[in-house]
Amino acid sequence: MRRVRVVDYDPQWKEGFQEEREQLREAFGPEWVEGHHIGSTSVPGLAAKPILDFLIEVREIERVDSLAGNLKAIGYQGWGEYGIPGRRYFNKGEDERTHHVHVFAQGHPDVHRHLVFRDYLIQHPEVARIYGELKKESAQRFPTDIKSYMDSKDGFIKEIEAKALEWGRISGKGYRKIWNL
Repeated sequence: MRRVRVVDYDPQWKEGFQEEREQLREAFGPEWVEGHHIGSTSVPGLAAKPILDFLIEVREIERVDSLAGNLKAIGYQGWGEYGIPGRRYFNKGEDERTHHVHVFAQGHPDVHRHLVFRDYLIQHPEVARIYGELKKESAQRFPTDIKSYMDSKDGFIKEIEAKALEWGRISGKGYRKIWNL
């Protein structure tokens, strides 16, 4: 049984992202467009499950299926769309997950959504702090129930995501290269 574990921010996550990003870039070869650090480990100071989340933009999503062997060779398991049309999802670490990789074709709306959410939290550290507290409380309440843990954060995430999308629209800040993460 996997435990839900939320820990304080670790500055090593950024370095771990950079190292793994290079391996992923090689695995994707010419399909690679860009690799972004997303999720809570990408936000300085934010408590998180110690799992690095990657958002990889590719030229054509259909070609990713033929690259699954390259990803398997560096320790990833493929799950197909895994509930999100137009995505390919991979993870690393079986019982103790260490990496999640979300792959979308360049221009997919979920790319912008993930990146503007990340950038909003970086620009609004008080919101990130509150989110971190919620994550810690939820992990304590649901230490062995990942579904309940996720459900307990859902309303807050949707509220912040709406604010982040509006912030991105009003500020004129597109997601590309705001933080170069």
